[in-house]
This record gives sequence, structure tokens and C-alpha cells, in this order.
Amino acid sequence: MPVTDITTNSNERSIVVTCDFPAPVARIWDFWTDPRQLERWFGPPGYPLTVTSHDLRPGGRVNYYMTSPEGEKFGGFWDIATVEPTSRLEYTDGFADAEGNPSEGMPVGETVVEFVERDGGTRVSATTVYGSAEDLEKVIGMGMEEGLRQAVGQLDEALVADAA
Repeated sequence: MPVTDITTNSNERSIVVTCDFPAPVARIWDFWTDPRQLERWFGPPGYPLTVTSHDLRPGGRVNYYMTSPEGEKFGGFWDIATVEPTSRLEYTDGFADAEGNPSEGMPVGETVVEFVERDGGTRVSATTVYGSAEDLEKVIGMGMEEGLRQAVGQLDEALVADAA
């Protein structure tokens, strides 16, 4: 499994996910930045992702939703702050309503994703900081840790499928 560590810290209001993949940085970058590649893995199994808008530049927004097995749609967005090709993404990550607008009362996180060549592959470190410890606890209570493990596992499966 490519997830090497998930650390939560209530004092820092953060969750840090570290993953190692046996693929070049440019390939892993594509899984994060190409909407069709993102749809292959982002979100837990059984909740396929649909990207509805994709403006991956500073000031841009990515909107998406995940569809539950029962057909219920759960929206989300990334407000893009920084794009440093093949090395770094920074964005505000939040829940969205059916029109793609931020959901009132739901946690919002500031996320930094770093891509580093390591041992012939890629190490990805994603750090999300929430506005409060309560917001962090809310997303953890929603199953964020297990969802992250499962989603990253799907990225790893997509790499294997592409290599076959």
C-alpha cells in the first residue's frame, strides 16, 4: 500500500498524509492535475468522482462531486492558490452544495501537496490544516483517514493497471 503514514494533530489542526509510489513524479502529478486521471482515484471506493469544472491555475477552481452507491451526490471544491508543475499544489479544500458553492457550516481546509522524487519513485506529502480542532475532528469522524487510505490505494491500482 502506498500510504506510508497518516498523522493527525489536534493542536496544529492538521492531517498529513505521506505516500510513496513506484512511478515518476510527472506521472503522479498527472493523477492530481488531469481531471480524467483525478476521477480514477480521488474519493473512496464505491463513490466515483465526477469533475464538473477544472481551472487549475492560481485563482482558479476545481469543482467535483462523489456519487454514493445509492445515487446521493456529495460536492466539493478546490480554490487553487499555487501550482508549481510537478512539485507543489496549494488549495483551499471544502464541501460544496449542488451548484458547487461552499457548504455553510462544513469544514474547510488549507491543503499543500508536495511531490518529490525518492528512490526512483515519488513521495507525495499532503498537509491539510483546518480552521479549528473541532473541524479536524469532524472530518476524522466522517471517516477521512480510512477514505484517504482507500483513495490512495485506488491511485496505486490505476498505476498497476496502466503498467499492464
